[in-house]
Amino acid sequence: MVETNVDVTLDLKGLNCPTPVVRVSQAVNGLPLGGVLEATATDPGVLSDIPAWTRTTGNELLSIERQDRVITFRIKRAK
Repeated sequence: MVETNVDVTLDLKGLNCPTPVVRVSQAVNGLPLGGVLEATATDPGVLSDIPAWTRTTGNELLSIERQDRVITFRIKRAK
């Protein structure tokens, strides 16, 4: 994973679709441009939902990785 300063961390473990994407959207909208959010989730749906959300919103998916049941991803606010 690329080292990046993280501005906000979200724990979305145990939450199911669509809640993780809703929480991510709210948190990213509160970041300054260039701000970075890091989140952890257990819903496997985020593996497709988060990349789709970043494409449709114009934000940047810096990384997404899965280790056992936990998925960690970082998003940079670009819009």
